[in-house]
Amino acid sequence: MDLIDDDEPRPGGPTNAHDFTVSELSGAVKRTLEGEFGRVRVRGEVGRVVIARTGHMYFDLKDDRSVIASVSWKGQVARMAVRPEEGMEVIATGRLTTYGPQSKYQLQVENVEPAGAGALMAMLEARRKKLAAEGLFDAARKRPVPFLPQVIGVVTSPSGAVIRDILHRLADRFPRRVIVWPVAVQGERCPADVVRAIEGFNALAPGGPVPRPDVLIVARGGGSIEDLWGFNDEAVVRAAAASDIPLISAVGHETDTTLIDHAADLRAPTPTAAAELAVPVRADLLAHVANLGARLHRAGTASAQLRAQRLRDLARALPRADALLATPVQRLDRASDRFAGALRALA
Repeated sequence: MDLIDDDEPRPGGPTNAHDFTVSELSGAVKRTLEGEFGRVRVRGEVGRVVIARTGHMYFDLKDDRSVIASVSWKGQVARMAVRPEEGMEVIATGRLTTYGPQSKYQLQVENVEPAGAGALMAMLEARRKKLAAEGLFDAARKRPVPFLPQVIGVVTSPSGAVIRDILHRLADRFPRRVIVWPVAVQGERCPADVVRAIEGFNALAPGGPVPRPDVLIVARGGGSIEDLWGFNDEAVVRAAAASDIPLISAVGHETDTTLIDHAADLRAPTPTAAAELAVPVRADLLAHVANLGARLHRAGTASAQLRAQRLRDLARALPRADALLATPVQRLDRASDRFAGALRALA
């Protein structure tokens, strides 16, 4: 690269320095910057976040003195376990590059991770308090789960152990019709998929070609806080709270807690437990009905026997029929005799 020596200015005079075009100079700066900073990890607070229609993400990384413009392409965003949100403290991994059309440098981010679990938990707690203040978690808003639903809607991945466990437990307890709405249960697509599924089930008309579920189960297996982060998304929580169909949350294992658990009408510790909460045990119901039938039969028999005994007791207290009829019979005999004598006197 040929540069002009500033110590020997030649105003108006000839020079042997190369005349760069704008594109050449921009390219030279780009190569120098990328060569000097091949791959870097940058810690900072996320500023504004913009998702373009193309799926690319543009955001700022800042500290108390500086701001770096950052970009993640659509494919990189899809692979992120945790998407950056404004106010989150993160460590971004990527490479420094330039954007020639605007004469600026930017960080091309390949991955974002929270700057420690504490930062992620702090953001989660702040979101929980915000949504709780709006009343989304109030017990008065929760609807009772029907005792025996005819149709159960399940929002989960169509493959994997979760859906198999749910279907197996439902078949064991009380077979019901199940409609599965397939969704991504982690990653960038997860929140939008889950919201679309909840709203889609609620939009089904009763009596339509696709039956409207009587209860919904939103489920996925266990994982790290990053894996489950989609179920802490504000849009997912609002969709769960707004569902007119009673909703059971079964995200993660018993010790895992996500914000959808607070908004759901009922929280199950595992997906298998959600199936147990959704339906009773058919064999137990049959045994209970049989027991009630036997009790009804015994009660009816005992009542009839009691009434028969009462009737016998009352019958013993009544006088005998011949004793009741003795006097009237005698009067009838005397009247007959008088009637016969009167007829003879008239003859």
